[in-house]
Amino acid sequence: MNMKRYFISGSLFLVLSLMLLAGCKGFSNASLYANTPLSASNMNLIFVVSPDLAHHAEGDIHPNTANLTPQGLQRSLSMATYLKRHVLRTNNVTGIYVLAPMTHLQTANHYPDMVAIGYIQPFALQNQITVRGTTANSYPINAAYAPGSLPAGVVEPKPYIPGAQGLTFNDVNGNNLALATRIITANVPGFHVFSAPWETISALMTDINTFHGYNLNLPATYSGPNIVYAISIPPSGKARLVTLDSKLNPPATYPVLPKPVAAASCTKQSYFSITRTTGVNGVVVPAGVNTSQTVYLIRHVDAHPTSHFEDGNYVGAGQWRALALPDVLPKALRGQPSPTKVYSIDPAQSFALAADFRVSYVRPSLTVLPYAIANNLPYKLIASFYIGAATDPAVARATYDFLFTGGHLSNQTVLLAWEREHLPPLVTYLISSYGGTVPVLPLSWPQNDYDTIWTVTLDGQGNLTVNNALCEGIDSALLPDTAPQF
Repeated sequence: MNMKRYFISGSLFLVLSLMLLAGCKGFSNASLYANTPLSASNMNLIFVVSPDLAHHAEGDIHPNTANLTPQGLQRSLSMATYLKRHVLRTNNVTGIYVLAPMTHLQTANHYPDMVAIGYIQPFALQNQITVRGTTANSYPINAAYAPGSLPAGVVEPKPYIPGAQGLTFNDVNGNNLALATRIITANVPGFHVFSAPWETISALMTDINTFHGYNLNLPATYSGPNIVYAISIPPSGKARLVTLDSKLNPPATYPVLPKPVAAASCTKQSYFSITRTTGVNGVVVPAGVNTSQTVYLIRHVDAHPTSHFEDGNYVGAGQWRALALPDVLPKALRGQPSPTKVYSIDPAQSFALAADFRVSYVRPSLTVLPYAIANNLPYKLIASFYIGAATDPAVARATYDFLFTGGHLSNQTVLLAWEREHLPPLVTYLISSYGGTVPVLPLSWPQNDYDTIWTVTLDGQGNLTVNNALCEGIDSALLPDTAPQF
């Protein structure tokens, strides 16, 4: 009996010794390291695999829009909590890098891959950042284009923003590896999180492993949406691969907020209603203007706890509003047509908010992502022209041309999330294009207003109506500072 016990103990010791020896050589084992916490004194490159049409769990992706389903959104919300509590162990994230959506167009309709950025957004809001003395529940998400990664049909950034670089889906120019190498070379301990489809994550981990000679035994195939990988690099430089399993099993229903958002009346702006009808007061319908079109113009969700706070993302309070949009918008529209398409700004583009702006402007596109998910709507990004400064008339003209001319959005009802300072010049340009003797009244959008909806309607002849009678009906002052927990 004693000999048998000794044999078993000795065999177990031998197996464990071999496993540990392999680990020391860079070969990692999921069961060996799955419960080992990542050290904040190490540099941890954490890879979160976002679902796409090629690699996903059943029920996480809509095959016709290539967007998340409600189940996929539920998984992302739960994954945020898992990452924060069990991977970072309540530490703050050090950097977040995501796929530039236009670098991965899917389906015959070429829908951008908004999943990677939407998948990690809830996690970003469970962290904090301090900007100019204000600390908020938010963190920048880096999604900007790198030189050589620009997809066809996308305007060249003015300028490129190296400090906000994201990931390219098919990285033929090595920009993803260059980004990771800059992070590794900087040797800043902490938690650097990457979110992209399996194709991109697998290639990036392989490139890092080869270029830096880590000799890690990397996974060869997709292992599902619950697996998170980390390359943990201690001060000694001997990297190891950590494989974690979140074991998530999300429901297929759209997420229900922990509590309802507080209601508010439409009092943020003075009411206006402007019409332009052909033949009235010298008005002429512009040549090529769309017909039978409705566009709901909304601003991004809550993002500025103080006027000087800016990180390109929205804050925890904004997540309540964004997730509530599928519920509040149908009520807010008061029987008017529901959106058939969703559009927003390309979050990978550069954007002129300030001279020192070095973050990706992701919040408008993430504001309406939950609505598109809940209603399985086509979602596209406007990426063919430079957004630029709100004071630039060329920006208003380009936006007008895209949204209101050419016919591709005729007979459609569009939900557009945009930047508030750009909306008055856009609508002013639209009204002015009809000419006539009635002057265009000055339009503005207050800085503290996240609630109002502007409605632009073009009838069957192209006659115009614009008003601000509608609002989402959410009281920003009563939204919690922290993002909802799932």
